[in-house]
Amino acid sequence: MNTPNGEVIVTGASGALGSGVVRALAANGRRVIAVDRDPERARKSFAGLAGCRTLSFDIGAPSAWSEALADAQIAGAVLVAGTWQGGKRLFEPGADSNWSALLTANLETARISLQALLPRLVAAKSGSIVAIASRVAARPWEGARSAAYAASKAALVALVQAVAAEVLDDGVRINAVLPSTIDTPTNRTAMPRHDSSKWVSIESLSGVIAFLLSDAARDISGAALPVYGREGV
Repeated sequence: MNTPNGEVIVTGASGALGSGVVRALAANGRRVIAVDRDPERARKSFAGLAGCRTLSFDIGAPSAWSEALADAQIAGAVLVAGTWQGGKRLFEPGADSNWSALLTANLETARISLQALLPRLVAAKSGSIVAIASRVAARPWEGARSAAYAASKAALVALVQAVAAEVLDDGVRINAVLPSTIDTPTNRTAMPRHDSSKWVSIESLSGVIAFLLSDAARDISGAALPVYGREGV
């Protein structure tokens, strides 16, 4: 795959998926900025990784983005940062706090990130951004007892596709990937009775993301790409 010049920002970089994405991009010869709110964790996670530098700032704060990007030449980004909460039906006590927290973590941070990144990419007439959504965005009934999560990820896909249309003529591409359950230690602990062999591996998902960032995917924008492993369609 051709690898455009410039750095790729990865938010949520020290998590299981974020770390996998950073390492996959670096292995493909990309220069990466690994972003995490915990500077020590980020430094430890990527110490000695060629082509990678770390930054620590609040991705939900527009002013923090401005300062962080001051000396960066950005070619793209992977918006990994987000979270899951569930267990309650929408009308049950405690669901309101989940709603606010998940819309902030999964949708609002993506909006702020896009608003910070796109002026540079549009000015350069080049760049690619990948957002991490979820299969529940396309299959919301699978989000029963996590309605706030399903709604936040569906809204994220809508945001990605609308903004992708806004910047298509500027040479900037934005896509979303919709993984089913990702095979992480946390998910294995939380769901010990499930067959993890059917889940999406971090390596596989990172490879899909690396492809979407590359010039080989230059004709793909506004996609919501299913990455379902062997959990079925």
